[in-house]
Amino acid sequence: MQRLILLFCAAVLALTANAQPHAVDLGLSVKWASCNIGASSPEDYGDYFAWGETVPKKEYSWDTYKWSNGYFNKLTKYCPSDRSGYWGGSESPDNRLKLLPEDDAARRNWGRAWRMPTEEEWKELMYNCKCVWTTQRGVDGYKFTSNKNGNSIFLPAAGQLCEEGPWGNGTCGRYWSSVIYPNMPYIASSLRFYANGVFWFDSLAARNNGRPIRPVCDR
Repeated sequence: MQRLILLFCAAVLALTANAQPHAVDLGLSVKWASCNIGASSPEDYGDYFAWGETVPKKEYSWDTYKWSNGYFNKLTKYCPSDRSGYWGGSESPDNRLKLLPEDDAARRNWGRAWRMPTEEEWKELMYNCKCVWTTQRGVDGYKFTSNKNGNSIFLPAAGQLCEEGPWGNGTCGRYWSSVIYPNMPYIASSLRFYANGVFWFDSLAARNNGRPIRPVCDR
């Protein structure tokens, strides 16, 4: 009986360990997580988050977005002072362009060691890795293999959740960065990929959309 209990505990510990994220060293300025927030494996899509929110939800719209008063041009947090036309707060625009730690889903869900990647860190990943569209354990996505040390990470084509529902699942990847687009602060910078390539887009990434997050940690 005691042996069965020990075996059960060992199995539970093994499952728990496999479900925990680990940092992959690609020889870059930061280490990248092995999976998305809420995922149990690299191929798992994980959870979806609106930009600047730290918990997933059922509906992704401006009505449910935490940092607006129901409209894209009624923001209540993260807006440059020279873009007051997008502001809906009671005071002046806060002039914040980058997520505060308390609004970083990676930090809030995985702890202080983790955070959402910056625009520069995403671009570093793109430009210093061999990027190959592939199928891994039945899931389509991109494998990023470091040109520096040969290590790799896999990002599933998890698409996004928007007001109309799921979009692009299995055909594209859209991953948040930690910064907004200054000229149109209702938009946040993000990585986007399809089978034909990996791209950096600042536009068409409305903050109220639900997207997966691939965290990083400092070296």
